[in-house]
Amino acid sequence: MLKKLFFATILLSFSVLISCNSKETKMLRHVVLFKFKDDAKPEQVKAVEDAFRALPSKIKEIKDLEWGTNNSPEGLNEGLTHCFFVTFASEADRAVYLPHPDHKAFGALLTPILDKVVVVDYWAAK
Repeated sequence: MLKKLFFATILLSFSVLISCNSKETKMLRHVVLFKFKDDAKPEQVKAVEDAFRALPSKIKEIKDLEWGTNNSPEGLNEGLTHCFFVTFASEADRAVYLPHPDHKAFGALLTPILDKVVVVDYWAAK
């Protein structure tokens, strides 16, 4: 009896551990790539960078934000220079973000100097 109880406890512990880990590591990634117009001024691009980086402080559904500029030596970026990597906990959080007034205001700042945008969303697990 003690042996069965011990085995059941071990099995339950593993299932809880696996369940907790999968919940913690499952993230919705929203990848945004920009190509700016050739006549975009550096201060306009900087304003876009600053505005995007400010979104997590304005939209609580954003769990994390990483960003950077292309430095790949492969030459396959097709003119895309900026990558913003936004993390959400759920599709519901992303659904709040997309029409959010602060996201819309960011879009209004971006649109006049934007040449091309690519967006890819995916579920990631570690």
